Amino acid sequence: MTDTTASQIPASQNSAIAEKTAYAVLLAVSFGHMLNDIMQSMLAAIYPMLKSDYGLDFWQIGLLTMAFQVTASLLQPAIGLVTDKKPMPYSLPVGMGSTLVGLLLLAMAANYPMLLIGAMFVGLGSAIFHPESSRVARLASGGRYGMAQALFQVGGNVGTAIGPLLAAFIVVPRGQGSVGWFSLAALVGMIVLWRVSRWYSQYRIRTASRPAVARTLTLPRRKVAVSLAILIALVFAKNVYMAGIASYYTFYLIEKFGVSVQHSQVLLFVFLGAVAAGTILGGLIGDRVGSKTVIWFSILGVLPFTLALPYADLFWTPVLTVAIGLIMASAFPQIIVYGQELLPGRVGMVAGMFFGFAFGLGGIGAAVLGVVADVKGIEYVYRACSFLPVLGLLTVFLPNLKKAG
Repeated sequence: MTDTTASQIPASQNSAIAEKTAYAVLLAVSFGHMLNDIMQSMLAAIYPMLKSDYGLDFWQIGLLTMAFQVTASLLQPAIGLVTDKKPMPYSLPVGMGSTLVGLLLLAMAANYPMLLIGAMFVGLGSAIFHPESSRVARLASGGRYGMAQALFQVGGNVGTAIGPLLAAFIVVPRGQGSVGWFSLAALVGMIVLWRVSRWYSQYRIRTASRPAVARTLTLPRRKVAVSLAILIALVFAKNVYMAGIASYYTFYLIEKFGVSVQHSQVLLFVFLGAVAAGTILGGLIGDRVGSKTVIWFSILGVLPFTLALPYADLFWTPVLTVAIGLIMASAFPQIIVYGQELLPGRVGMVAGMFFGFAFGLGGIGAAVLGVVADVKGIEYVYRACSFLPVLGLLTVFLPNLKKAG
């Protein structure tokens, strides 16, 4: 993989490594992220089939999401912290291998506990994959950190969007065993990520003589702690709401409007496609206007649309979810970049922490929302979640890092 010519890096980013943006590497790691998330999205996409075949309640559906996402969330920050001190380039294909094992277990599971174990292996794959792949994206960015994070993350968004379509037209007609066919995608991912790992290893050799990135905080420790707490609250608002849509949107559409399973999964694909577009826009715009501006607009700006969604008809529901996906998804690349600037020299830990919190909060949120859905109904869940973006007001308390630096 070779570096390609990057656009001129603004003078305000003169602290960035003076290298070209390695677009081939960014595209490869984004492709790996896409394959990873296609396989992960298989789980949520086949929920209606599993619910019917195994006679599951909504709380058991939520527990499946929790098994996957909490496994990932508990391990990601720890893996990121370890790899900050001792980078592990070849951990990337290992993480994809764990996801492969999880897929095979989901395909062959004959009971609910085996489904939970399969979901946990998929979660372990995410825990290994995300911190180091996010670090690779930053190293290959040529200083365009927002663009690189967005390109990396949009691969995952595209994979998450494609997954339900593949489930609708392959897994649902052919049954649970066809999930195992996607292990071939995991093998492709392992090959691609092996090449990324080689680039990463060679990069470390090339830059071995450079001084380590200073880990000195540019803000008082208390202000850093408060800022991290605010970012976590924003991730909570975003991911609990997103979990409500990703895990239960198909059920919501089927229950409220009487659409078919395949129609509901197509509309889920439309929403997830908007999430992918919002992610890349957030990264590109954030490099120009700053992370804080994008975070502010993304979380709080989505509020009118979330408040309207529970009362919309079948025509306006997809329109509103597209607006929600576009706006809300733009925050996450900038939350990662902002956190990495807030804690210099801790790229893996920050990536692992926020990807981990995203998974964990989404998983816990999905489990809690499943219990609420069993008691109050799916429509009540969407009305209750519509107020979560109010937490975007906390963005006003985030410091301006450009001024701080």
